[in-house]
Amino acid sequence: MHGSSNSQIEEQATQQTTILSLKTKPVVAFGSGAAVGILGGLIGLGGAEFRLPLLVGLFRLSVLLSVVVNLLISLVTVTFSLLFRLPLQGGMLWIVHWQVVVNLLLGSLVGSAVGARLAGKATAQRLKGVIALLLAFLGALLIGHEWLFAQHPLTLAPLLRLTLGIVAGFGIGLVSSLLGVAGGELLIPTLPLIFGVEIKLAGSLSLLVSLPTILMGVWRYSRQLVFAQVRTQLHLVVWMGLGSILGAYLGSRLLPYAPGLFLQIFLGLILFVSAYRIWHSQVH
Repeated sequence: MHGSSNSQIEEQATQQTTILSLKTKPVVAFGSGAAVGILGGLIGLGGAEFRLPLLVGLFRLSVLLSVVVNLLISLVTVTFSLLFRLPLQGGMLWIVHWQVVVNLLLGSLVGSAVGARLAGKATAQRLKGVIALLLAFLGALLIGHEWLFAQHPLTLAPLLRLTLGIVAGFGIGLVSSLLGVAGGELLIPTLPLIFGVEIKLAGSLSLLVSLPTILMGVWRYSRQLVFAQVRTQLHLVVWMGLGSILGAYLGSRLLPYAPGLFLQIFLGLILFVSAYRIWHSQVH
């Protein structure tokens, strides 16, 4: 009788924990989505680099499933960030630089397709290692980005600029698909360095490049078995997506007051922490 009583108590405790988890999960998903979404509206990032450790560590998704879910939420974040930033900077300013966007897209779409294929073939352990290294690299790039572009942008011949744009776009698309990210941390430094674009405008142009790149990644993953597992996490996608929309709006309102250097260093440090958490997480 005593053993049976203990068993019932443990079962009730498990049920209560499950109920608590079901109640708090939407709140945590919405809140974390909003916090990360602010980065999209403020800087021009999809924010997925910061979302990925949450999906793996907090919500306990597999690495590959986290990448796919991340892509879907990044798609929402980037789309609404574009919509919210457009009235602040004006559509004509973006149209003037359409050639820059097309140049980068020529490489990024191919890179995105290749990245999705590589991720699908990689083991969870290897994919985890690649993701951790890429996050650390992005963190270093973000921290050093202000010093890298403090000088004048490179003086390049048109053909060389076109070639470098395609090569850079391919690398960005590859990273985007492997991590399930928008690639803004790479796009934003690339635009001033190669094309001489002002940093805040670079954030908006990076979103224009990111949107088709993410769509390519989603399409490629949709042809893999892992995509079917997304259905079991639709509630997470919805709540995080809604939070991302709110965050993107708030971030766009803060755009004129962006703190610049301090914010970049702070985000870079967060990426280092994210890389550490991914590296030491248990793969499944």
